[in-house]
Amino acid sequence: MIEFILEPLQYAFMVRGMIAAVLVGIVCAVVGTYVVLRGMAFFGDALAHSILPGVAIGYLVGGGVGPALFWWALITAILSSLGIGAISRSTKIKEDTSIGVIFAGMFALGVALISTVRSYSIDLAHFLFGDVLGIQSSDLWLVIIFGGFVLITIFAFYKEFMILSFDPILAVTLRLPVRSLEVLLLVLIAVSIVVTLQTVGVSLTVAMLVTPAATAYLITKRMQVMMMIGVSIAIISGVVGLYLSYYLSIASGAAIVLTCTAVFGLIWGFQTVRGKI
Repeated sequence: MIEFILEPLQYAFMVRGMIAAVLVGIVCAVVGTYVVLRGMAFFGDALAHSILPGVAIGYLVGGGVGPALFWWALITAILSSLGIGAISRSTKIKEDTSIGVIFAGMFALGVALISTVRSYSIDLAHFLFGDVLGIQSSDLWLVIIFGGFVLITIFAFYKEFMILSFDPILAVTLRLPVRSLEVLLLVLIAVSIVVTLQTVGVSLTVAMLVTPAATAYLITKRMQVMMMIGVSIAIISGVVGLYLSYYLSIASGAAIVLTCTAVFGLIWGFQTVRGKI
């Protein structure tokens, strides 16, 4: 049993991947709490796909996979999130419609740019589907720095975000800067998505944002407890998923998300059965 646990940890790429999966899980579970409570899952999914042009531009500018991909993806994510918010506030178009417009346009632009790269199927595949085991030390530092920024900001504005999530009318009554807080939350979600990018990829990012928090929401409605449970689920899913990836030779990002989904299924099933007894 001990050998089963220690064998993968003999490799530096597994250790880096484990650290990245844990850090990303913490960030996503905390931010995901607000995503679930505010019903922003579609926004997260659309934003994850909207960063594709940034990935493509970063690849073209940097001449291959490198730090440029992260920075261009980050810029694209922030601009997309702010664009969605601006369209929703300044026009009669509802938020879900503006999300659809930005999502479709940005994703199409990304596909168009990627199609100009001859070897895109090989070089960009791990950004579409994730490659946590391919994370380098420089990538890990980016996760630590930006993940830390997200967590520090979340806890600095914890009370304000809590009021905004549970009772927007009360937030207005208390004269909180609602619009500024909403913009800040959109930016934090955007940064979280980019941080998650290399771990599970564009296609599965929304799962890391939503599933741990949604699972925690089945157990409790208290925000602080919900965050703690969500973080625990995300960490366990990340570690177990990487072990499954190592021993079953399957994609690491998919293994992490499947583990997370399995935990959700177990909790949901238990809650359903208990409710009928």
